[in-house]
Amino acid sequence: MTDFILETQDLTKEFKGFTAVSNVNLQVTRGHIHALIGPNGAGKTTCFNLLTKFLTPTTGRILFNKRDITQAKPAQIARQGVIRSFQISAVFPHLSVLENVRIGLQRALGTSFHFWKSERTLSRLNARAMDLLTQVDLETFADTMTVDLPYGRKRALEIATTLAMEPELMLLDEPTQGMGHEDVSRVTELIKQVSAGRTILMVEHNMAVVSGICDRITVLQRGAILAEGSYQEVSQNAQVMEAYMGSASAALEGAH
Repeated sequence: MTDFILETQDLTKEFKGFTAVSNVNLQVTRGHIHALIGPNGAGKTTCFNLLTKFLTPTTGRILFNKRDITQAKPAQIARQGVIRSFQISAVFPHLSVLENVRIGLQRALGTSFHFWKSERTLSRLNARAMDLLTQVDLETFADTMTVDLPYGRKRALEIATTLAMEPELMLLDEPTQGMGHEDVSRVTELIKQVSAGRTILMVEHNMAVVSGICDRITVLQRGAILAEGSYQEVSQNAQVMEAYMGSASAALEGAH
C-alpha cells in the first residue's frame, strides 16, 4: 500500500462565487518530490495556501500523516513538520547568512523565536547552522550580510532556513523563479540533495526543473486536477498540451 504523507479530499476554495480550487484530491507519497504545475491562474498558489493553512478550505479535508489538519493553524502544522518556503525570498536582509539560519534553529530552544536571547545562548547553535550552510554550499558566505547575497544564493539560504525547522514535508513555492540558468541548475541540484529522507511538494513553472527531479506531477487547470503521473505521462497528455498552449506547451516539449 502506498504511504501518503499528505492527502486532500475534495479540497475546495470559493471566493465570493469564484471557485479557485475545485474538489482537488491530491496524494503525495512519502519520500517523493511532487510538483504542482499548471497555467497562470490554475489555482496552484491557492492550493499551497490551503495546505499551509494561510487560507481555510470552503469544503474538503487535508490529512497529514493520516491526521486531519483541516482546522489547524499555520503554527500548529509547522510544529508537526509541514514547512513552507515562500515564492518571494523570505529572509532577514540585514542579518548575516549564519544569523538567518540560527533564527530557524531557535525553534529547538523552546516554543517561540527569542530574538532577544543573548549572543552566548545562540552561539551554541552555530555548529548546526554551519552544517546546514555547508549542505546548501553557503559556508563561505556565513558572515555575509544577506542583503549582499546574489539572488540565487538567497534562495539557497531560504532552503537552509527551511531545513533548520526540520521539515518532514517541505513546500517550495516557485523555487527557481527569476533565476538565470546557472542559479537554476544549482538550486535544482540542491533540491535533489535535500530531498534525501524527506518529502518535497513544489509549485514550479520551469519544465526542465520538473522533468529533471520530480517523481510525480499534478497538473491543475482552473482549480481542478487535469492530469497526474510521471513527467513522461503528463507531457504526452493531449489535454495538458492544450491547456498550456503556445510557449508553455513548447516548454513541455523542450524539456522532454
